[in-house]
Amino acid sequence: MSGIIRNLLTLISALAMRHRAGPWATVHKHFWVTPFDCGTRVLKSDKYLQIAESAQLDFLVRTGLLGTLLRKGHKFVNTSQLVVFLKPVAMFKRVRIETAILFADDRCAYFSHVLFLEDQRHGQILVKMKFKKDGRTVPPGSVFGECARQKPACVEAWDRTLEHLS
Repeated sequence: MSGIIRNLLTLISALAMRHRAGPWATVHKHFWVTPFDCGTRVLKSDKYLQIAESAQLDFLVRTGLLGTLLRKGHKFVNTSQLVVFLKPVAMFKRVRIETAILFADDRCAYFSHVLFLEDQRHGQILVKMKFKKDGRTVPPGSVFGECARQKPACVEAWDRTLEHLS
């Protein structure tokens, strides 16, 4: 239930923001870690994904991509997620999530959500996302423009690992 509330509050705050960013910008969003997010005293592993989902929603609204997706009738589907836990996050701490598109090819976009507590990195969530319309995959470039970035080595290794699993 806390995820629905966080997403709703994130949507409202993102819509109220006056500053808009381009799709290739890094967007920052702050969240409080509540008792609903923790086990006994630290952020639970599944809640990292829930916070990343809210940060992704914030990114899509603030970059205007959500409006573009809705106008074009596109949906987005997370096809894979990779979480790296670096340091625990205690209850009642304010975390900053930096969200950006790392790379996009003709089938998927790769999002990065880096979790910071003050200036220390505490975790990272990578999300491989597809855009769909009428059951077909839509090239990400048709949604937010062509990617001028090289595919990062970590994304290449992740894709190779996923190929071995399927």
